[in-house]
Amino acid sequence: MSSENLNTNLVNTDEMSLKELFGKFKEWFRYLISKWMIIVALGLVGGVLGFLYAKSKKAIFIATTTFVLEEGGGGGMGQYAGIASMVGIDLGGGGTGLFQGDNILQLYKSRSMIKNALLSTFVIDGKKELLIDQYIKSGNFRKRWGGNPKLKDITFPQSGNFNRTQDSILNEFVREINNSVLNVSKPDKKLSIIKVTVKSIDENFAKSFNDQMVATVSQFYVDTKTKKSLENVSILQQKTDSVVAVMNGAISISANTIDATPNLNPTRQILRTPVQRSQFNAETNKELLKELMKNLELSKISLRKESPLIQVVDSPIFPLEIDKFGKSKGIILGGFWFGFLTVLFFLVKKVLRDILA
Repeated sequence: MSSENLNTNLVNTDEMSLKELFGKFKEWFRYLISKWMIIVALGLVGGVLGFLYAKSKKAIFIATTTFVLEEGGGGGMGQYAGIASMVGIDLGGGGTGLFQGDNILQLYKSRSMIKNALLSTFVIDGKKELLIDQYIKSGNFRKRWGGNPKLKDITFPQSGNFNRTQDSILNEFVREINNSVLNVSKPDKKLSIIKVTVKSIDENFAKSFNDQMVATVSQFYVDTKTKKSLENVSILQQKTDSVVAVMNGAISISANTIDATPNLNPTRQILRTPVQRSQFNAETNKELLKELMKNLELSKISLRKESPLIQVVDSPIFPLEIDKFGKSKGIILGGFWFGFLTVLFFLVKKVLRDILA
């Protein structure tokens, strides 16, 4: 057989394969057309089920806070820190690794921060309630716990002194909140903007828990970041008050001594000693007081600089954003998937029957 005839046969074989393929497509299409009533009926059933699902699914309220994280330290305080270090005062400003990088994201999702936020109070309908009680109410947990007498009337003291059962429930709440309620992220890795999002079927809980989480972490940061500066201010204030008391005492002694000897004999130097000693103590304490006051003011400047944690950009306000599975979306998706699966079922059945035949 020549190469020309071989090529011709290959072309004819390919043409036959394409014809057979198109023929199969036509056959499948005619077969599906013959089943159109079943496909449409099941598509309508899917649409109805999608509608019922969308109707039963509760709306999710979304509370979002975005803020800029202030790293603190350095900057214009460098010159003051250098002066203060010469007199033995540490103004801090070096920052702390706890709040650098992505550590702040993990701090928001830690058990202690979530626990403190849940045990805080908020006002609803003019009454104060614990956030954890509102979380239990919104999740209908007491109904779920109805068969367990230990959990039916369980309460959580704000002091945080829990028994084993309360700790177990709280741990479960923390896991659930981390998995489906709370989300903390950095929209842009290059920026210091952090986004805190809380999702809940309870609008009041979503906003209050979001606000409280930001406030709780902020307060923890302030207490941690400014601890050294607060200690410096406290020590310097005590020393300053002590020097002021000693200086006032020396001035009073000097004045009392002069009043006791109004006509002091200039030839009796021994009589001048108490006055001179008191004046010397007063002058010495005066100079010491100047240095202490200067260092005290520098420490207060450092404390004021390190205190802020968050510059809030956006905070949640009522009404909150709603994420709801729309009814029309449920009808379309339900009808599409039921119709698609029905078509797929008939095609597979047709192919298998042809193969077996």
